[in-house]
Amino acid sequence: MNYIGSKYSLIDFLVQSVEDFTKFKTFEDKKFCDIFSGTSIVGMEFKKRGCKVIANDIQYYSYVLAKHFIENNCKIQDKYSKEFNELKGKEGFIFQNYCMGSGSERNYFSDINGKKCDEIRERIENLKVKNLIKEEEYYFYLASLINSIDKYANTASVYGAFLKHIKKSAQKELIFECLPTIIGKRKGKAYNEDANLLIKKIKGDILYLDPPYNSRQYSANYHILETVAKNDNPEIKGKTGLRVDNVKSKWCSKRTVKEVFDDLIKNSKFKYIFLSYNNEGLMSFDEIEQILGKYGKYKLYSQEYKRFRADKAHLRNHKADKTIEYLHCLEKK
Repeated sequence: MNYIGSKYSLIDFLVQSVEDFTKFKTFEDKKFCDIFSGTSIVGMEFKKRGCKVIANDIQYYSYVLAKHFIENNCKIQDKYSKEFNELKGKEGFIFQNYCMGSGSERNYFSDINGKKCDEIRERIENLKVKNLIKEEEYYFYLASLINSIDKYANTASVYGAFLKHIKKSAQKELIFECLPTIIGKRKGKAYNEDANLLIKKIKGDILYLDPPYNSRQYSANYHILETVAKNDNPEIKGKTGLRVDNVKSKWCSKRTVKEVFDDLIKNSKFKYIFLSYNNEGLMSFDEIEQILGKYGKYKLYSQEYKRFRADKAHLRNHKADKTIEYLHCLEKK
């Protein structure tokens, strides 16, 4: 998935920095928590390296991805993807509200892909209700649908807006593809909670923080994936069909971000804490160092990387093609 803040291109930098700061020779007996897990890219990497991984995200679609990538720990036999791909589609919630052919005036998916998404989602839910698939299979198929439909979205990467005309990649008919299963030495645990509440209930060796950097709300940018995951036919509003129940994160407000950051660090029961943040975030370099410095030994690592693009060049607030990722490190007292 094209995902804001994805650490896919920074995995080697993150792992090497964690190894250098902790001096751990192996991660096999360590408990690692990715408390803003997103697509679970970082958690998957540490699962591969032997950690028991805790993954959390307040967005339900991210929780679904973590239920598969982090909790599922044995190969799942695919019994239904052939059937899913043979479905003709039905006029369900996604078609009715996010496809131009329904009269919604929203152009997020081609009509056929909206209909296929609706019928596949209904079929997955029916398999669960009738006990024809186990819980691990349910999240395997649901995570795979989220990943599959995202490839055919008629957007510039996020769902904050749709494109006027169906772009080439979105014109192709949806093909349901199963995600791989990550086999680790220890089974992980996925949560769907507010990070500042969950932190009071868990403990471990390494806490990794990758919160929102700016005022863009993930709940708005990925609202359709949230609806596909929840299958709850929510009340929606506006030109983009945003969910009325969208939750706004305090991490996305300059007025509240320092307070929630300090609160999370204060309540964490992890020896090593790592914060990914770039040079254009709501918190300044000095503010982060000041907060972390209160709680123990602080160090900083940095890496230049290519900026994520989800808009048109002439509309960008930031013109640079590259930005700097900072990894703020704390050995807590």
